Amino acid sequence: MIRIEHLRKEYSNATPLKDVNATIADGDVISVIGPSGTGKSTLLRCINQLEKPTSGRVWIDNVEITDPTCNINEIRKKMGMVFQSFNLFGHRTIIENVMLPPVELLGKPKQDAYDEAMRLLRMVGLAEKALNYPDELSGGQKQRIAIARTLAMDPEVILLDEPTSALDPTMVGEVQAVIRELTKTGKTMMIVTHEMAFAKAICNRVFYMDEGGIYEDGPPEQVFDNPLHERTRRFVRRLKVLEIDIDSRDYDLFDSLGRIESYCHRNQIPPQQARRAQLAFEELAEQLVAALAEPKIKAVVEYSETAEQTKLDMRYGGPAFDVTHEGDELATNVLRSTADQIEYHRDEQADLANHVLVTIRTSS
Repeated sequence: MIRIEHLRKEYSNATPLKDVNATIADGDVISVIGPSGTGKSTLLRCINQLEKPTSGRVWIDNVEITDPTCNINEIRKKMGMVFQSFNLFGHRTIIENVMLPPVELLGKPKQDAYDEAMRLLRMVGLAEKALNYPDELSGGQKQRIAIARTLAMDPEVILLDEPTSALDPTMVGEVQAVIRELTKTGKTMMIVTHEMAFAKAICNRVFYMDEGGIYEDGPPEQVFDNPLHERTRRFVRRLKVLEIDIDSRDYDLFDSLGRIESYCHRNQIPPQQARRAQLAFEELAEQLVAALAEPKIKAVVEYSETAEQTKLDMRYGGPAFDVTHEGDELATNVLRSTADQIEYHRDEQADLANHVLVTIRTSS
């Protein structure tokens, strides 16, 4: 069990942790989410004592690790940490990277360490890379090796600090698959992540961090679907919906397309749907910017996990104008190729009275 009381961490220019309190039971799998700069990674580093808290206390199995007399190296034998940047030894082979901690820190016989390392490499799907060096591996493979190295110490607690944030999007899935398997082992885990669909799928608790502490703590169904507090609601709403405002002919199309790509990746939207959503946005936005006397456009991209469906909602000002019938014929045909359904209606009471709703095609 981990107990945290009134944990505070100050830097010269910021105080990411003001007053953190939590009790973490054995076997809990906790996703730590929240806006950038709210102390998520700092919390993990304080628990592992890689950062010394300014004040407050932390206990691991009734041992106060913030006590200056505590032998933190003994505590760390029970606690593994997986970093964003892998931290593998470049001059050692993969099998040596995994064997080294238990041999050096636990005094494990080399043959036993080798046998266990090979078992772990098979578990993460990389036994054939045992004699390779880290620079011969992809980012996703390196992170799987880092996880195997952490497991070689047989820790009771595993802390993962944004384990997929440094990876190419094509490699995220392989690391997430390994972490999903870890959650079945009964080990206590805390995972800082921006991958919300992944976080919701693997954890039994969520810490939403804001205002210098754990702003909301609850099961994923509560925090993601029915949050209790306003800041949590606003954060989750922003994650579920991407809003793009266009108020100039000189808007940045490529930035907008990049934001849609990032949103789709974060929400694990199937690649084909993601590409169609980008194409639908581009065709509509470019037509509207060219056609409207004063571009005033709001685009909203929303993905429904339950329906596995993406929708693009474009609202724009000006007189009645159904761009899907009155716009450029070629662009409209391209738009229709992306959609299962396209609807237009006008709300005279709204500031942005024209409304086009595109249901992105899900079939191949």
